[in-house]
Amino acid sequence: MWFLWIIGIFVIFLVLVAIYDVFIQKTHTILHNFPVVGHLRYFIESVGPEFRQYIVANNREELPFNRSQRTWIYASAKKQNNYQGFGSDQDHGSPNYILIKPSMFPFALEEGHPNGKDKSFLPCAKVIGPGRKRPYRPYSVINVSAMSYGSLSRAAIEALNKGSLKAGNFHNTGEGGLSPYHSNGADVCFHFGTGYFGVRNKEDGTFSMEKMIELVEKNPFVKCIEVKLSQGAKPGKGGVLPAKKITKEISEIRGVEMGKDVLSPSSHSAFKDIDGLIDFCESIAEATGLPVGIKSAVGKMSYWHELAEKMKASGKGPDFITIDGGEGGTGAAPPAFADHVSLPFIYAFPKVYKAFEKHGMHEKVVWIGAGKLGLPDRGIMAFAMGVDVINVAREAMLSIGCIQAQICQTNHCPTGVASQRKWLQRGIHVPDKADRFYNYVKTFRKELLEITHACGYEHPCQLKMSDVELAMGDNNKTVTLEDSYEYSKAEVNFKGMTDLYNCPHLGGKTN
Repeated sequence: MWFLWIIGIFVIFLVLVAIYDVFIQKTHTILHNFPVVGHLRYFIESVGPEFRQYIVANNREELPFNRSQRTWIYASAKKQNNYQGFGSDQDHGSPNYILIKPSMFPFALEEGHPNGKDKSFLPCAKVIGPGRKRPYRPYSVINVSAMSYGSLSRAAIEALNKGSLKAGNFHNTGEGGLSPYHSNGADVCFHFGTGYFGVRNKEDGTFSMEKMIELVEKNPFVKCIEVKLSQGAKPGKGGVLPAKKITKEISEIRGVEMGKDVLSPSSHSAFKDIDGLIDFCESIAEATGLPVGIKSAVGKMSYWHELAEKMKASGKGPDFITIDGGEGGTGAAPPAFADHVSLPFIYAFPKVYKAFEKHGMHEKVVWIGAGKLGLPDRGIMAFAMGVDVINVAREAMLSIGCIQAQICQTNHCPTGVASQRKWLQRGIHVPDKADRFYNYVKTFRKELLEITHACGYEHPCQLKMSDVELAMGDNNKTVTLEDSYEYSKAEVNFKGMTDLYNCPHLGGKTN
């Protein structure tokens, strides 16, 4: 009898849905013309990315990260077997395919070498801001890129920070300000953009030097400061945080209203030109004693030439430069901006590096690369091009459970990594995810070193542009990075891993 009641209730429910679809709702044609069953269309559309990801797509065709790339990150994060069998399934002749040239005589570790004890020990070969009061050498060449609390969840930020503490890498705050979840002991790069969140005057939203000084003094784990000019996903537009992702805590940290989309201005109010940018960086460095750098996507090159020229003339300017590829992005962005505005990393970085080389300034700054560089082959290529440090964003998200659902902007991220919904966040076990991020960074550094040693070098900074070739596609030809981009990377003053291990400015986990 109870079974008939259940069937009856279900039939009544379907009838009510049909009445609503045909006579009440006016928005969806499909639901009007095909009541009840039309809902299947919207359900299938909503789960389409997941179905294509696991059932339809092959191992190499997905973007932004294909299944093979994600599998390597997941396996590395979980300390599982990340090898592959039966050779490569890649098309080695496809355009821009990376070919790394090993040496006949690989680098051999001698007794007492730091990598004999720790196979993932890999600090930056350069000191950031050697002329500042508080110079900083990153303990890790792999670090967390700018992802703010708001774009990512509390649990995700906390897991990344605690994992960073174990791995010794620095954690970039993103433009959302310094939160309690960035404050678990890892080195931090404080990042801010045009909204000046965390260091803004509430009255007019302008930059406050007093608040910057106070933030640095209260948080000694802040090791460097990054000024965002633009980012790869939406250069020239400013940050975007949808209203549905703003909690009371986020509104207090950022100093913004709840219930409204946070749209950062497209340009800075603290400076308007290259001279102003240089003076701004110098004033922050002088007030805080910390190295100060800039982050930018790349477009018109005249400004980069002007920056290099004026830095050379004045002896002032940013201590590090982060080049963000146009293929990057972890939050919300208009499709046209994400897809078409600014150059991808492999085109952007060489142009800026060559501009600084022309003015003799390429050796004066620390170069940070970002934009899908969180895999060993891409990392080797970036170091061969002249990068000193790599920042990872989406790869870091994948390591703590992201499944590339590509709905970060909706607040419905199924894993809770990019959602402020408490129920979804509860699925993130912070200690476990912190360990996974730590494992990913450690494995990435280890494999970078293994490939570096196979090429005959001790540190990736020694890689030359002639050590990497790119396949050119149908013409059955390969060219070196040097020939392709028409410049030679500067030789880094590297004395050995033991020298880096004993550096007094070495940050992170030093034991």
